[in-house]
Amino acid sequence: MTAVKTKKAIIAVNRFGLGATGDELFEAGQDPEQWLLQQLVSPVFDPALGNTESAFITIAEIQSLKAKRRQGDANLKSRAKGPTVGQEIIMPYRQRFLKDSLNFSVNTKTPFAVRLLDFFSNHFSVSSLTHSLTILSPTLERDAIAPNLFGKFEDLLIAVEQHPAMLIYLNNEKSVGPNSLTGRKARGLNENLAREILELHTLGVGGGYTLEDIRQLAMAISGWTVNRENKQYQLGFEFRREAHEPGVRKVLGRNYADTGLDQGQDILRDLARHKKTAEFISYKLAQHLIADQPPQALVAAMTKTWIKTQGDIKAVVTTLVKHAQSWDAESKKYKTPREFIVSAMRAINDNKVADQNLLKVSLRALTQMGHKPFGSGSPAGHSQLNRDWTGSDALMKRIDWVNFISKRSRYSPPFIAARIFDSQLPPLTVKLLAGAESRAQGLALLFLCPEFQYR
Repeated sequence: MTAVKTKKAIIAVNRFGLGATGDELFEAGQDPEQWLLQQLVSPVFDPALGNTESAFITIAEIQSLKAKRRQGDANLKSRAKGPTVGQEIIMPYRQRFLKDSLNFSVNTKTPFAVRLLDFFSNHFSVSSLTHSLTILSPTLERDAIAPNLFGKFEDLLIAVEQHPAMLIYLNNEKSVGPNSLTGRKARGLNENLAREILELHTLGVGGGYTLEDIRQLAMAISGWTVNRENKQYQLGFEFRREAHEPGVRKVLGRNYADTGLDQGQDILRDLARHKKTAEFISYKLAQHLIADQPPQALVAAMTKTWIKTQGDIKAVVTTLVKHAQSWDAESKKYKTPREFIVSAMRAINDNKVADQNLLKVSLRALTQMGHKPFGSGSPAGHSQLNRDWTGSDALMKRIDWVNFISKRSRYSPPFIAARIFDSQLPPLTVKLLAGAESRAQGLALLFLCPEFQYR
């Protein structure tokens, strides 16, 4: 490959991908843009691991076990001082998902698709605040986001807002229209989900909506709830007409007829196609991939494609990949903890990477670095900005994890460096690696050098 092509391949695998592994750098070098574009297919996870419905079955198991313990079931009394319900069921169930997710990222053949899945999973952030959410939250990205990753944004939006994890996290499962049949007897309207749909999921802060728009949207999606028990239907999303606020809704100046479930869905479709949504998510996506302050021309081109295609995600991403400003030679994005850990594991990828202890240690390290999976603690998700990941304490935690993983590779630092950067590392970094006292120290220096920390 020519030096120019090699540099573009390095950008493709590190900036857009998840860090080079195996022969990826060579494969990307044949045609870097095409290498990325051919990856725009939805990731498919192992169905045997479980899904939203199996998550509810597990939740029912937990509730049953808790009830038996409260009643002092004779068969369980002897275990009163033993493992908690969380230790027995919740955490093992969740750990299977989280380990699989991390291992999936390390071994995927479509790293660009997985990076985009990570982006939208964080965009539609849910946090594990309860036992139910601890179990349900990983299924949101697998069952709602991944299948809709490269279609129309409106389909992705509806799938996410109707997923039980989102409905429970933002309290919409208990939202009841004040004038509905149910509302005349008990409970009330909850505006949390409607507010976040407008502020975080579509238009963005300053998107031109009002408090009344929030309330009108909340009424349109009242009755959007969760079916946990009725075996007649699939466990998951349920629309309860008796809890839905009757009447015409007016959002952003447009009237929506009282069509039940369709009323809320029609509003979401219009929000997905809105110019402000196009601008907000195009900016955020370019910020995630290119720079904290992405080029205006790039964002404008993505926004134009969004509007033209009515929110075709694949078309918008294609515009980003084909835009010259996406390929700036300077690496401007500092890796988040997840990006850092995944890229290092991909760099040394061999049979040991699938080791369960390594996955366990790495997941614990993510939490220590402030990037707990499904644990941002906010509907806004984890920060995308460099300044929020570059503190001295955060660096020390990276060093601790690097020292652990560097001892587990059978490959030499020059071999790993060539896998990631070919011969493009600056002379000073090459000199530092050559002067390392051991293979482990050399790998640690490689993973902590600026060229690896930035993408």
